[in-house]
Amino acid sequence: MRFLGCIFIGTPIWYVIGILIFAAPEIANALGISGKISSGDAVMWSYIGLAVGDLSSGLISQLMKSRKKVVLLYILLTIAFVMVYLFSASISRTQFYFNCFLLGIGVGYWALFVTIAAEQFGTNLRSTVATTVPNFIRGTVAPLTMLFKFMRAETSVIEGALWVGLLTFVIALVAISLVDETFSRDMNFVEKN
Repeated sequence: MRFLGCIFIGTPIWYVIGILIFAAPEIANALGISGKISSGDAVMWSYIGLAVGDLSSGLISQLMKSRKKVVLLYILLTIAFVMVYLFSASISRTQFYFNCFLLGIGVGYWALFVTIAAEQFGTNLRSTVATTVPNFIRGTVAPLTMLFKFMRAETSVIEGALWVGLLTFVIALVAISLVDETFSRDMNFVEKN
């Protein structure tokens, strides 16, 4: 359960990058954004935001002396930024790219959640968990994308993105409750069967 919890904490990150940012031109078109929106530019702005988010989440974690609370805070920020992104109709290209930047900040808890994952397990499993959890999360893009394609065909691109996002956020919020707080934990322990 801890391992699955660690994986599902990160699903909003790849929902944002793999669906919202990758489909930026289509979403922008549905929102009535004037001018051409490029997936490449959306990725660039979101990754600049992600770098800001990763730095700030680490600093905030040190100040709050908690990893779980900061990840929860960033998941909630991401929910707010997704709502802004999906419901900001008829804005300028610059504002749209700024929303991509905000999404990046929201999901900028990648380094923090990988740290949480590694610290959940003893030294005999720690490196395996730290390398497999990010790969499993990247793998969630495939089913999320299939679900998004199905949902947008049944509803619209905005509603499809919203429903897939709600699913990933509910899963992530449940998952954060399944993992232990690891800040200041003594890491000198071994997992036993």
